Amino acid sequence: MAVRVSSPHLRVGCDPGSRTGAALGRAGVIPRSRRLPYTRWGDRRACSPCLVDGSSGALTRPRGLQRRVATSMATSSGLAGGRSPMRLIQHKHEAFWFYRFLSIVYDKIVNPGHWTEEMREEALSHAQLDDPALTVYDVGGGTGFCTLGIVKKGIKPENITLIDQSPHQLARAKRKPDLEGVTVLEGDAEDLPFETDSADRYVSAGSIEYWPEPQRGITEAYRVIKPGGKATIIGPVHPTNVVSAFFADAWMLFPTEEEYLDWYKKAGFHKVKLERIGPKWYDGERQHGLIMGCVVTGTKPTAGDSPLKLPPKAEDIRSGVNPLAFLARLVLGTAAGFYYFLVPIFMWIKNRLLRFGKS
Repeated sequence: MAVRVSSPHLRVGCDPGSRTGAALGRAGVIPRSRRLPYTRWGDRRACSPCLVDGSSGALTRPRGLQRRVATSMATSSGLAGGRSPMRLIQHKHEAFWFYRFLSIVYDKIVNPGHWTEEMREEALSHAQLDDPALTVYDVGGGTGFCTLGIVKKGIKPENITLIDQSPHQLARAKRKPDLEGVTVLEGDAEDLPFETDSADRYVSAGSIEYWPEPQRGITEAYRVIKPGGKATIIGPVHPTNVVSAFFADAWMLFPTEEEYLDWYKKAGFHKVKLERIGPKWYDGERQHGLIMGCVVTGTKPTAGDSPLKLPPKAEDIRSGVNPLAFLARLVLGTAAGFYYFLVPIFMWIKNRLLRFGKS
């Protein structure tokens, strides 16, 4: 049962003859300077493990209070052929600074309440990490918590590339001895600096909620893996409780299960499946949503780019930003996010009281 990050634009480039250049070459990084950014999302309503092909997977949109809160903020072309609401900390600038400070306590406070080792083990069991020689991209890997799980599955560190937009998160990852040998890069999930058909597996945990355009990020996942390769995304699920939905929609992206399936299908993936996860003390309850609530997997059928063609990116970290709007979004979004630091505590107390009442 099982959650997790992202940040701005930087350049990737180095002497291909150097040690770093050799590592980037093994990782399939494009051998030229390239600008990059990054982000993440979630859902509550359900659908048991299922296949996209032949399923009803209809898209749903926020209703009532949720819609009014979300549409009052901003919009992004998160869905092909339409616009979806943009949350306060879903913007790249705000996400960068949000994690500038959250990275200090992320592993000690966030993971224990939302993304436990037990959840990580269960989630990665769906990624089919069954060969030490597999090449794996961990996108939005942050402090390396999910990357540690990939290493524990037996994948050789030198075959893993961890990429994230937040240099502050990555600094924490670089200090972990078990990640020695892993290639660590700053970059954008919506514009990956990797060659097409260059990896066997794509994994992203707790990152999609910060992507301004989740469809674009999933289309990039399709592009970079090899034919027959599998892409696995672990992310939030949307709440049905009206209070939780208010704070979720103000904070960051919490997709519905139907949206995950639709994005994968539009990107061109086959054999798409969605499995539910969550902290064990939630006892399967999902009305408040989950920061790490589902695992979505899909297989790339043929070589090359995704069949889905998207317009230019809607948001560029290099573009200017209104400082007052930025500050307002950052403060209000962080305040809304604090609600989700309290939810796991509430659920744990509720679980203990229920167990005490039954004893």
